[in-house]
Amino acid sequence: MTKTLRFALAAPLALALAACGSGAEQSGEIQGDAIAAIPAPAGSEWRTTAVMTEEGGTLVGNPDAPLKLVEYGSLTCPTCARFSMEGGEPLLEYVDSGVVSFELRQFAVHGPLDLLLQRMTQCGPVEAVIPLSDQVWANYETIMQPIQANQAAFEAAMQRPMEERFVVAAEQMGYLDFFAARGISEDQGRQCLADVGALEDMANYTQRYSSEFDITGTPTFELNGNKVDANTWGALEPILQRAGAR
Repeated sequence: MTKTLRFALAAPLALALAACGSGAEQSGEIQGDAIAAIPAPAGSEWRTTAVMTEEGGTLVGNPDAPLKLVEYGSLTCPTCARFSMEGGEPLLEYVDSGVVSFELRQFAVHGPLDLLLQRMTQCGPVEAVIPLSDQVWANYETIMQPIQANQAAFEAAMQRPMEERFVVAAEQMGYLDFFAARGISEDQGRQCLADVGALEDMANYTQRYSSEFDITGTPTFELNGNKVDANTWGALEPILQRAGAR
């Protein structure tokens, strides 16, 4: 087990929620004229075009879009859930124009619980990662209630051998059933949660986002590599528009 994964697993579930809802402290706004739409290849649409990036994120849209939006988001963050519910569909309309691409980089604010949910959202095809993440956020209370009601059982599961602990935790918290209802079979989920190497990779990406990109809270947004001062759709949309998205 890597040092990074040991640290992530040791992180308390009650990690300061101040880490959720903290927007960027600097503004990297871009000012520009309206950018003409860039059609998707014939027979496709940009919102269903998805790839995994070298930075461990899931990018939807035109990979060569002039405006590249990145969200560092946690599946256990209520402010991220609010952004997903308010801005998910409107953002995809900008993605459909080919002018804006959107990349979600999942950030494990709450250690093992985030890693479990991340792994399940990445258990199917790449095109499903963001829709499944949106499903987690849309059902935020349902997802969080079991862990709040029985944190001791979750922590006990985390003491089991690595290849067992996330499977057992998902069973006890009802997460295997949640994702099975959304296209990730129980067998598939078990296999994914027993994949220690994949869990280590996810923990390493969170460490990298923190150390290399100075990400300290979620959601944090970057536009063309610059952090922007926004953590709600109402604050972010005008920034996209001033940069040339329409």
